[in-house]
Amino acid sequence: MNPLDPKEFRRQGYMIIDFLADYYQNIGKYPVLSQVEPGYLRNLIPDFAPLSPEPIETILQDLQQHIVPGITHWQSPNYFAYFPSSGSTAGFVGEMLSTGFNLVGFNWVSSPAATELESVVMDWLGQVLKLPKAFLFSGSGGGVLLGTTCEAILVTLVAARDKTLSQIGRENISQLVVYVSDQTHCAIQKAAHIIGIHPKNLRVIKTMKSTSFTLSPESLSSAIRTDVENGLVPCYLCVTVGTTSTTAIDPLGPLCMVAKKYAMWVHVDAAYAGSVCICPEFRHLIDGVEDANSFSFNAHKWFLTNLDCCCLWVKDPASVIKSLSTHSGYLENSATDSKQVVDYKDWQITLSRRFRALKLWLVLRSYGVANLRNFLRSHVEMAKTFEGLVRRDKRFEIFVPRNLAMVCFRLLPSAVAKISSNGNGKVQNGGFKTEDVANETNRRLLDSINGSGTVYMTHAIVGGVFVIRCAIGATLTDTTHVIMAWKTVLEHADAILSY
Repeated sequence: MNPLDPKEFRRQGYMIIDFLADYYQNIGKYPVLSQVEPGYLRNLIPDFAPLSPEPIETILQDLQQHIVPGITHWQSPNYFAYFPSSGSTAGFVGEMLSTGFNLVGFNWVSSPAATELESVVMDWLGQVLKLPKAFLFSGSGGGVLLGTTCEAILVTLVAARDKTLSQIGRENISQLVVYVSDQTHCAIQKAAHIIGIHPKNLRVIKTMKSTSFTLSPESLSSAIRTDVENGLVPCYLCVTVGTTSTTAIDPLGPLCMVAKKYAMWVHVDAAYAGSVCICPEFRHLIDGVEDANSFSFNAHKWFLTNLDCCCLWVKDPASVIKSLSTHSGYLENSATDSKQVVDYKDWQITLSRRFRALKLWLVLRSYGVANLRNFLRSHVEMAKTFEGLVRRDKRFEIFVPRNLAMVCFRLLPSAVAKISSNGNGKVQNGGFKTEDVANETNRRLLDSINGSGTVYMTHAIVGGVFVIRCAIGATLTDTTHVIMAWKTVLEHADAILSY
């Protein structure tokens, strides 16, 4: 047996490429949301691993018959759920090259090209985003490619914690406070827990519909003043540019001004919206980033770079390295000792790391910044189309102003009340308020839409209201798919409202 025979590698490689090309060609024919039941797969595959080898042809046949039905098709043009996980030929080829080289680039000497390409690409992308030079290697900062924003938040939170404790003493960790809004991604809760921040010191600040669920600088300032008066120490603020629920854009500049008074670490989580900031007309969304300490976005969401690829820039790499560096005899080498190289193992939680820079390099070179900008703009225009369709039907409302390429909408309580109440706001058979019935009806509508397999959308609950999210950004999506998605919504809404 030769597990890496070049001839067999070539033969099977062509087979897999053909399989995937056919998959992409026909992906619109699959139910977007997998329709299988929990536990379906265990009844279809053997209880034990095979003792003898099986041919790739048999394995691919089982893949098509048993695995594909259990996949939710994130690359489908009819995928409008969560946020996109956009892929591309360049992203795939870059991932294939990275997997093929199969290197473990934890420090410079373990693969110099992996480290140096990453540093170059991060400066390229930082320049396209017009990040201040303080975030770039060409200035006093630098960037690193991680797996996800969850890692970026954990890395920066560790650095912020240690930087603060170096001033007040490590024994005072119980005094540290982390500030977020009630719309901040739940990753911050996990990260705070991991690094020892007491749950009661995770300050979750309420947002309001009147301010589009953005974090108010006044509310932040008030919360900080109260904590300081109680002997607590402000440590870290997470500002979100494009929240998960509604793509709310926190006012970065004013929030940084509040945080600066207390020498807090400010991290900007632009996991979704960061991509579109390469467009000049959207760059204002991160105005004020010059006063932040770190900035991240996920290139695997909306930047044609296959999962996983989170871009993190920090102004002060030394603070991250101080918190995360490891020193063992078996890692010693002259390049590290020279202090002239980057050892990315000290910029992340894990030791081992993948050659992610290859796929980002290929995406930037294969498509060019101009085409990437137009790709992003096309999805924003599609979202405007969907928004217009929703507004034309008076039974629906756009619940929050559309930002970028996501539309949050719902059936209005008044539309639901016409079929479920006796006119006084009470349901005839249940006594619930119309708003409660609207929430339940919109939940039923979403379940019905997704159950059809035609499209897939997800929901959010903001201000106690259940809304349906239509997030446009899949690589293969065009305007015809968006129009079809709205027709699907109407079809199922008509069925529910006429029941």
